[in-house]
Amino acid sequence: MTSADQTVAVPDDAAYRDIAALLVERRFSAVPVVDPQGRAIGVVSEDDLLAKETELEAEQEERHRFPLGGRSAERARREIAATTARRLMTSPAVTIGVDQDVAEAARIMLDRHVKRLVVTDEQGRLQGVVSRRDLLKVLARSDEEIRREVAEDVLHGMFRIDKAAVRVRVEDGVVHLRGRVGTRGQARLLCEVVARTDGVVAVADDLWLEDDSPGEGARTGPRGVFEPPEP
Repeated sequence: MTSADQTVAVPDDAAYRDIAALLVERRFSAVPVVDPQGRAIGVVSEDDLLAKETELEAEQEERHRFPLGGRSAERARREIAATTARRLMTSPAVTIGVDQDVAEAARIMLDRHVKRLVVTDEQGRLQGVVSRRDLLKVLARSDEEIRREVAEDVLHGMFRIDKAAVRVRVEDGVVHLRGRVGTRGQARLLCEVVARTDGVVAVADDLWLEDDSPGEGARTGPRGVFEPPEP
């Protein structure tokens, strides 16, 4: 997902012509609309702008058929040029929380039939935009890229776990963890963080506590820890 400083947005009072020029200049198909507090309140797309142009053409055609009524073409053009983002936008925007994962983003896109999601924080402030292409780039990561990030950045960097203590193997996006950890809480958090790593499809673990025998400790999965069955 793109960060806030990389995200282009328009204020709710942005004019039609300014929005159209921005989409052409940046080669965007749509742009988020924000209120004065930076909250995402909608999206203006090429379709929204073209719908306004179509409205103008329909009115011009109607005027030619009935010349005594309706607005002049010039007046209609001035009104469209003065139309703001708030009137043009599709609202509310389809959003996703900044901490939600790639799988959830993909599900929302499919369910809502949209090509992009507006990323917001807990207060609804714009943080970025994620597109279908962004998701595909994440999901296309190689197993070796994922393994390296989990081993170096997550295990060794974030959790300070010796690389020799937990082995990492990745097959088709599924991360396999095997080794010893200090506590069940650490095992739970480790698997949750790994599951949220870009490109990870699922987490299959064989983790056990330092005082347990292999296979008898904390059992984990892509959404948390599953305790072993009672003997």
